[in-house]
Amino acid sequence: MTRIRSMVAAVAVTAALAGCSTSGTATPASAPTTTEVTVTTERNQPTSTTPTTTSSAAEPYVVGSTRVTGSTVRATYDVAIPQLSGGNPAVTAEFNESMRAALQDQIDNDYGNDFALSDGYSTGETHVGRRVISAEQITGWIAVPPGAHGNSLIATVTIDADTAQPISLGDAFTDLDAGLARLSDRAAAILPTTRAGESFERSGIEPTVANFANWTASPEGMKIHFGDYQVGSYSIGLVTITVPWTDLSDVLAPGMQAVLSS
Repeated sequence: MTRIRSMVAAVAVTAALAGCSTSGTATPASAPTTTEVTVTTERNQPTSTTPTTTSSAAEPYVVGSTRVTGSTVRATYDVAIPQLSGGNPAVTAEFNESMRAALQDQIDNDYGNDFALSDGYSTGETHVGRRVISAEQITGWIAVPPGAHGNSLIATVTIDADTAQPISLGDAFTDLDAGLARLSDRAAAILPTTRAGESFERSGIEPTVANFANWTASPEGMKIHFGDYQVGSYSIGLVTITVPWTDLSDVLAPGMQAVLSS
C-alpha cells in the first residue's frame, strides 16, 4: 500500500520553521524502526499490562503509542506516535500505517538543516468514535546544532471506521472550495477569542488546503489545528479551534456529518 497517498488524501503535515532555508536536495531517509510499544489510555498515560479501553465509545479499540527511533543522513528521531490495537483489523492497520507515514513525511522533509525530532512540547489528542478514528500528532523539531528555539510539527489522520479508508478535506466536503471558504470564514470569527487575539495572522486562514490541512473530527465539530507562526507569533504557541458541525452541515458531503460527529 502506498502511504504517500495518505499524505495527500488524509494525512496532513504542517511545519512552520522560522529562519530555516528550504533550499537544497532532500536526502532519502531510512524507514523508521519501532523499538518499543506501550499501550496507553487516550491521554497517553501508561496502564497496566491488561489492555483497557479508553471509554465506552472507544470499544473495542484501544489507543496506545509506539516509540519510533532511528537516524538518517540529515535527521535523528525519537518519537512516540499514536497507535491502535483491537477493533476492526483493517481500520487499525490503516490508522497505524497512516500515523507512521505521517512521521516518515516529517523525517524525509528537507528543512534546510540537520535536525532532530522528538516528542512534542504538547500532546495531541486521539478521538475514537463509533464511525471515525481521528488523531493529532505533535512532534518537536530542533535544528542541529540548535538554533534559538525548537518548533512544533503537526500531523493529523482521520479514518472512516465503516470503510477503513482515510478521509481528506476533499472527501469531507461536496465542493472543496466552498468548504474551505466556510472554514476560513468561521476561523476569522473564532480566532479573536483565542490566544491569537484580534490581530491574528489572516494569511494563515486563507481558504487553501495547506492552511486547513491539519484537522481532526470530534462530536462537537471539525477541529482545526494551526501550527507555529500560522496565525500569530511564536509566543502564542499552537492554536486549535472547533468549527461546529452545524456551521458546516450545508457544505459537507452527504452522510459525512454523521460519520465525523460520531
